[in-house]
Amino acid sequence: MKRIFSLILALAVFNSNYAQTLNATESVEYDNVNGSFLASNSNSIIEVDGNGNEVAFFGSAVAEYGMEVMGNALYAIVGNQIIGYDLTSGLEINTITISGAQFLNGLATDGVDRMWVTDFAAKKIHAIDYADLANPTSSIIVNNTTTTPNGICYDGANNRLVFVNWGSNAKIKQVDLTDNAVTTLVDNADVGNIDGIDHDGNGNFYVSSWTPNRITKWSSEFTIDEIITVTGLSSPADICYAPENDTLAIPNSGNSTIKYVGFSGVNVAESQGGADYFVCYPNPMTANSIVSFELKQAGKVTLQLLDANGKTVLTALSEQMPAAKHKVVPQLNDLAAGTYFWELTTAHTSRRLQVIVR
Repeated sequence: MKRIFSLILALAVFNSNYAQTLNATESVEYDNVNGSFLASNSNSIIEVDGNGNEVAFFGSAVAEYGMEVMGNALYAIVGNQIIGYDLTSGLEINTITISGAQFLNGLATDGVDRMWVTDFAAKKIHAIDYADLANPTSSIIVNNTTTTPNGICYDGANNRLVFVNWGSNAKIKQVDLTDNAVTTLVDNADVGNIDGIDHDGNGNFYVSSWTPNRITKWSSEFTIDEIITVTGLSSPADICYAPENDTLAIPNSGNSTIKYVGFSGVNVAESQGGADYFVCYPNPMTANSIVSFELKQAGKVTLQLLDANGKTVLTALSEQMPAAKHKVVPQLNDLAAGTYFWELTTAHTSRRLQVIVR
C-alpha cells in the first residue's frame, strides 16, 4: 500500500457570470474567515465560495499582484503600496508605501505580525512589521537577490523564506531569517519563469512555472516529489495552497481562469508495483478522476484515453517528461457510460489500465 493524494475536487468550472467577470487573474488567496477564495481581478478582487460558485466583489478592494491573509485581514500589493482590508467588512484598514520600490510582486506572512515582499525589478526583499497595525514599518532585508525574485512563502518550521525566480533555468532560493543570508536551494529547477510558490504545512512546496505550464511539488529538502500536469493551465501565477480544505488554487494569468486541485490523505492500493506503478482514481471514473504513474527514466510520454473499440477519445499528455512521480489532471467531460482504457506509452513500454464510466 502506498500513500498518495487523491483528487477529490473537480477542476473548477465557473458559471457564466464568473467567466465573464474574471480578467487579468494574477493571484488567489484563501479567506479562512469566510471559507472562500479571493482572486485578484485587474482593478478589483473577486470572492467565490469553496466550490467556485456565488461570485461577488470583495468590497472595493484592489490587488495587482501578490495577496496574503494575516489575522482578520487581506493584504494586497497595489503599485508600491501594500493595502490591508478587513475580511469581514472589506474596508481598508491600513496602507504602507514601500519607499524606492520598483515592482512589488510576491507577498508572504508569518500569520501573526510580519510580512515580506519581493521587488521583482530592484531584486530586493522587504520586511514589514505590523506589530502596530496603525503604523506598519518596513526595512530591506535582502539588498540584492542577484536573481529576479517572484513568489515567496514563509517556512516557519525552518525559520526561513523560500522564494522562486524568473528567467530560464529558474532557481529556488531561501533567506535564513536568523541573519537574512541568501542561499540557493535549487540551482536549476528544470523549468523557466517560476511565478508562484506555497506550501501545504506538511513540508511540501508547490511551485508554478510558465515554461512549461506546470505545477511541481517539492519536498522540504527540495528534491522533486511529483509533477502535476493540469489541463488548461496558461501562465499559472501566484498560487495558494489552503490547508483548511487541502486545495491548491491556481490562477492562470494567460487565460484569466482559476483551476482547483483538491487533495486528501487517502491510502490507495497500487495497481502494479515498482516500475509499473500506474493507477486511475477514483474508478469508476468521474470528472474528478486523475491518473498517477511513476516514470523511472526521462523521455517522451503519451497518455491517451481509449474507448472499448480502441479509438482515442482524449489525449491527456504528449510531451517530454522528467523521471519522477506524475499526477495528470485531465478534463473529463461528457463521456458516455461504458468501459475505457488509459494507455500510457513511453520509450520503453506501453501499458493499459481499464476504467469504467457509469
